[in-house]
Amino acid sequence: MQNCRLLSFTLCVGMFTTCGLYAASLNSADRQFLIMAAKADMTEAHEGQMAETRAGRADVKELGKTLSQDHTESYERLTALAAKTGISIPKGINVSRDRTIEALARLKGTQFDRAFARDEVGAHRQAIAMFKREAEHGQDPDVKAYASKMVPVLEKHLQLAEAAGR
Repeated sequence: MQNCRLLSFTLCVGMFTTCGLYAASLNSADRQFLIMAAKADMTEAHEGQMAETRAGRADVKELGKTLSQDHTESYERLTALAAKTGISIPKGINVSRDRTIEALARLKGTQFDRAFARDEVGAHRQAIAMFKREAEHGQDPDVKAYASKMVPVLEKHLQLAEAAGR
């Protein structure tokens, strides 16, 4: 029994030590990327939900649904990656401090559609650049793999947003 407790204790200490070493091995840029990606995922999922209820056109509603689903899934993968690396990522956004969300909340129908599509085009161009930079220049292989996997998803979102803005 005592050997079992000692083994359990040793395994737990080993796990915490490994996690701590992993987190310490992530460079500042990789850590910042994870935090920024988490904020972007939560913001895009929230704005997507807004589009599902506030948009006037069916294609904009569908874009919102796609964003909500894809960015929620991405945040879940990101949460697992952050836990593996020992990095703490944001667990929520303050929608009252986000100017874009506040502006979109005042709109409905055609006005919402135009503003939402324009915002999504800009946001996804920035996100693609950030994710490509991380995929190419990041230090951690798991973080780089996550970024690489998301680039095609973000490019698809950009195409949909550009089409919705026409």
